Amino acid sequence: MSFGLPSVKPKPGGLESLDIHEGHYGVPDVMTYGLSSSRPNVASSHPLEQSEKMYTKNKELMHMTMLRNLQGLHAPLRLTMELRAAEKVGRLPFLPSSNFMRDVLSGRDEEIGFEDFLNTAEFREQMGQPHAVLEKQLGIL
Repeated sequence: MSFGLPSVKPKPGGLESLDIHEGHYGVPDVMTYGLSSSRPNVASSHPLEQSEKMYTKNKELMHMTMLRNLQGLHAPLRLTMELRAAEKVGRLPFLPSSNFMRDVLSGRDEEIGFEDFLNTAEFREQMGQPHAVLEKQLGIL
């Protein structure tokens, strides 16, 4: 019996190739493209690495599929619409956003992750001048 749920098995996708820009003599052009581009092709990674990178996306996809199966097509469409509206909340560019509405809609408001206490915008050592930041965004400066 299939409910149309996406597969949770990790797919082999760890083998990636890099574009290495070679110079006139067949040697990677380090001065133009940097040191990281001179690496050879990346070896295959562990199968769980790709699964862990895609964990939140897979969890959200599974949640939307369950909503569609239980409540109909309107439920994931409405939730997606509300998430997009929450992401487009307009604030001045020098004010940090906590994205609380997005966290409530996605169910992450009761979880504490690394992004909640490490490198938050309100505890930064640098603070831009509000007028200069706004003028830069408007293209005046």
